Amino acid sequence: MTRKMGTLLLASAGLMAMGLAGTVTAQSSTGFAEQVERGRQTFAIHCAMCHGADLAGGQFAGGLKGAAFLGKWGEVPAADLFDYIHRSMPPGGSSALGDADYADLTALILSENGVTGDAALSFASGQLAGPLLPPAPPLEEGNEIGIGGITDRYPFPAAPEPVDRFANYAPVTEAMLSDPAPENWLSWRRGHEGHGYSPLAQITPENIATMQVAWSQALPPGATMNEPLVRDGVLYVFGFGDSVFAFDAANGRQLWRYDRHLADDVAPLSKKAIALYGDKLYIATSDMAMVALDARTGRPVWDVRISDQPGMRSNGGPLAADGVIMAGLATTEPGGGIIVALDAETGEKLWTFDTVAKTGTEGGDTWNRVPDDERRGGSVWTSGTYDAETGLALWGVAQTYDTGPYRDVLPGANNDGLFTNSTLAFVPRTGELKWYYQHMANDQFDLDWVFERVIGDLEIDGQRRHVVMTGGKEGLFDTLDAATGQYISTADMGFQDFITAIDPVTGRKTVDPAMKPGRDQPSVFMCPHSGGGRNWSPTAFDEATGTLFVNARDTCMELRPVAEGGFLTTGVNVFYSAPADSDGNFGFVQAIDMATGEVKWETRRRAPYDMGMLATASGLLFTGGMDGAFLAYRQDDGEQVWRSALTGVPNGSPITYAVDGKQYIAAVTGVGNPLSFGLPGFTPELPTPAVNSAAVTVFALPD
Repeated sequence: MTRKMGTLLLASAGLMAMGLAGTVTAQSSTGFAEQVERGRQTFAIHCAMCHGADLAGGQFAGGLKGAAFLGKWGEVPAADLFDYIHRSMPPGGSSALGDADYADLTALILSENGVTGDAALSFASGQLAGPLLPPAPPLEEGNEIGIGGITDRYPFPAAPEPVDRFANYAPVTEAMLSDPAPENWLSWRRGHEGHGYSPLAQITPENIATMQVAWSQALPPGATMNEPLVRDGVLYVFGFGDSVFAFDAANGRQLWRYDRHLADDVAPLSKKAIALYGDKLYIATSDMAMVALDARTGRPVWDVRISDQPGMRSNGGPLAADGVIMAGLATTEPGGGIIVALDAETGEKLWTFDTVAKTGTEGGDTWNRVPDDERRGGSVWTSGTYDAETGLALWGVAQTYDTGPYRDVLPGANNDGLFTNSTLAFVPRTGELKWYYQHMANDQFDLDWVFERVIGDLEIDGQRRHVVMTGGKEGLFDTLDAATGQYISTADMGFQDFITAIDPVTGRKTVDPAMKPGRDQPSVFMCPHSGGGRNWSPTAFDEATGTLFVNARDTCMELRPVAEGGFLTTGVNVFYSAPADSDGNFGFVQAIDMATGEVKWETRRRAPYDMGMLATASGLLFTGGMDGAFLAYRQDDGEQVWRSALTGVPNGSPITYAVDGKQYIAAVTGVGNPLSFGLPGFTPELPTPAVNSAAVTVFALPD
């Protein structure tokens, strides 16, 4: 029996809100009837408060029996029902239930929907053997108080048949990801090259004034910084609590939902990126797994733990390329961050790369003789990009907070600290490191370079160069040869004041020695603040003009020595400051000519930006601020041409796509990334919302 569309839509609040007091110990199954009774006891303790004592629905979740339930789960194997509740319930929470308890609950739901039998449900080769759920009855007779049913007195009008967005689904290929169809947004920053640029041009500076909300859907409340994906009319988005949704991108109709079952000691983390490849959607979970979901149904295909190292965090999300799924992890624990690669089809682990180099490996002698088990840093909390021309996956690596042991180089030693603040170029299938480039050695200021790597062609000195471009928090953007990592140039946004020279051949930066921070030094005042400058918000790149669009915050900091401890282990705490000549406008957007390094224009506003950049072929530029404003500018001069208020604070990046010839602009909200909290001491009139909501809101021109 083919699984029905929408079978993962059990209830608006999830199947079972477990995690209440009490633990049920499963007994050995003696028969189906006994299993049902154990399931009824388990349900009463863990589920009834939300779903109602009789499974008919309650205050927080829908019913688990009757026509409405079977309309979604009728004629579906019991194995699918068990698999769903076992893997995914409760959404964003945990319970004390074991495998046998979930089997008992499955038996209860089957029984309440008219299934009978003698033998208890059991495991066989990792799958639950069991019958199909019965088909949905044609009419609902009503509930126990006599209302809510449908009479058969008159023929019931047929409901309109919704568009089947998966009817002609074809696997996502390497070629599609490298050159997406105009209507699609297939990967983080739209395509493999990381441009954040769309060829769609239906919405223009001339008609955008009429753009309005086309649809909106609430997401689980909490930190939400995901950049949605769109494939052939389906919008995929990752919500708080490790929930994943597929919506009809034209009207917001929910097609399926996946909810991850997280243990009590796992803190849900938002993810910047999800990935499409073949017929699967890949997600990195908060409990250190990579999960492949069937892109058409949301059903898990494989589920693989990617790290058992304590203290690891997964913030960035996966990169899919060359049949490989890669993900970076972040940590402040000894040993440093890692990049992991899995086979896209099977989940088999292919390789792991330590971003903090160890003794005897490339870069292992750059840690000032600190023992391997004491080296910290090198977190990876942004996804990578892939260059089809060179066949290389490009990843960024962050700095170390443990600055003390590396500030002063020991005689005969090296304190650069590879591979912090570096770009790493890997062969996806083998993990071979083809080249690396360190943008800022021995970072003593928490000004990391872990952001997006943008791949493209630039005309430099009369020659077309295939390059990778990336920037750090200090507002410097390095351009490198994409095949070799050779340094080409640096563009300066103009607000940093601590780097006094850049070697024109190697790109190595020289720091003003008077700004060396530490417990043994006076206070250091410098720009920007360690929170950026530019930070989490990705750039957008128009390859035709060679223009990079970036937003940033005009802030500075004082590194103040403390008697003991300190945010940085040199013995300093970090304090925000406005620049000495501040005009009170702390958010700004720049357009940079990456071939020359010239800043073409700059526009400023009081509220800081916290949303990535989106550029379109019609000459529009979209971004948003922590004040909930969603804004559009002209690309040629930075003039603001449109503004809308969102229901929450944006965190991720806006996207654009088309369905049936109509262009849409989508934005996700949900306070979570550090920029979304703003600069409360600088802009006290702009508090963050008292209620943290989350949603995806989609705009379009009127019909």
